[in-house]
Amino acid sequence: MTKEQEPHWSDILKRRIINSTKGERSEEETRAEETELFTKYYTEWKEGGDRDKSYKDIPRFYYRLPAEDEVLLQKLREESRAVFLQRKSRELLDNEELQNLWFLLDKHQVPPVSGEEAMISYEAYLQVGDKAGPKCKKFFTARVYAKLLHNDPYGRISIMQFFNYVMRKVWLHQTRIGLSLYDVAGQGYLRESDLENYILELIPTLPQLDGLEKSFYSFYVCTAVRKFFFFLDPLRTGKIKIQDILACSFLDDLLELRDEELSKESQESNWFSAPSALRVYGQYLNLDKDHNGMLSKEELSRYGTATLTSVFLDRVFQECLTYDGEMVHLYWIFTHLEIC
Repeated sequence: MTKEQEPHWSDILKRRIINSTKGERSEEETRAEETELFTKYYTEWKEGGDRDKSYKDIPRFYYRLPAEDEVLLQKLREESRAVFLQRKSRELLDNEELQNLWFLLDKHQVPPVSGEEAMISYEAYLQVGDKAGPKCKKFFTARVYAKLLHNDPYGRISIMQFFNYVMRKVWLHQTRIGLSLYDVAGQGYLRESDLENYILELIPTLPQLDGLEKSFYSFYVCTAVRKFFFFLDPLRTGKIKIQDILACSFLDDLLELRDEELSKESQESNWFSAPSALRVYGQYLNLDKDHNGMLSKEELSRYGTATLTSVFLDRVFQECLTYDGEMVHLYWIFTHLEIC
């Protein structure tokens, strides 16, 4: 069987020209057809066509942040984040559930007592996990048990250590949710203004700061925020990770002021206490001899034991905004020196 001879390319071209002249189409129709074909083939290529159907199953992993002029999208994003944080907050253990957990742990303790601490075995630990409810399920795993297992000859863990572990986890999640409410960008960072708003609204909940006058709040907030940014933002990006705030001890020190029976010694050693803030502010006022709210090089040179060199002072005044040769952001600079 002989293979049918294929037509020459010139014959094909001639037929194409003849057919094209038969049906005269406008330029708009031609462009419309080209656009339709382009859309068809581009869509097939984008979706993978028949080559790989899994392309259609890959979820979208990048969402563009709404621009400043996209008010509706910004409002939608804020509302979505608020609903998400509320849902996460409801997943945490409340006081009643924590009390119930402690009752179950105490009920399932396994003798003998190690020193003064009640202990629990792995079998009893799993039984408590089954009775404690779905919210507690994530705490009753072999991994958590192994973390808290030390040198008990019977392979048990301390009930108090486990309960403190749960309390700490719940506190961290609560605090993260609270900080996230001030994360305007929703990217896991707090800007300086965000942290200032957080601390300002936190002050009324700290009994140890009840003696501060409201006129002093702005100076106190400045002192507290400087501590966070000095250590947690070494590159001076103007923002710090919420995760870094939770990982350091500064927030613990700040929230320690909720203790109404905090000793005087603890207050003196706590950077965020009222005595500490007043001490810093008092030293600043003593340096400001002319009481104009700014510091000159001469006034700043008397800081501490007057050990600041002229080279250091010149460099400080080169980097910071000045007005008629005096420092404008004095309190900002002074808290940096005090932290150092």
